[in-house]
Amino acid sequence: MTKITLSGHILVPQQDLADVQQALEEHIKLTREEAGCLTFKVTPNQHNPLRYEVYEEFIDQAAFDLHQARVKESHWGDVARNVERFYSVSHSE
Repeated sequence: MTKITLSGHILVPQQDLADVQQALEEHIKLTREEAGCLTFKVTPNQHNPLRYEVYEEFIDQAAFDLHQARVKESHWGDVARNVERFYSVSHSE
């Protein structure tokens, strides 16, 4: 089984910040409840209020793909549609 790790950050447009902050807690909760989610962290950057550090681990590609599909159709996906994403994805045994 190949574990999938995503790491990086997001930049939230100032005009969307309040909505993103309001939706983030539920997004984290729902993701952590997903089958195959090992770790899911989204934390504010200490120096830039528009930047959030992101770290995710899923048990395999299928779990990661299901997460991505769910997010696209979720409230979070709508609220975060203008967020810029800067990620790297790696695979490990």
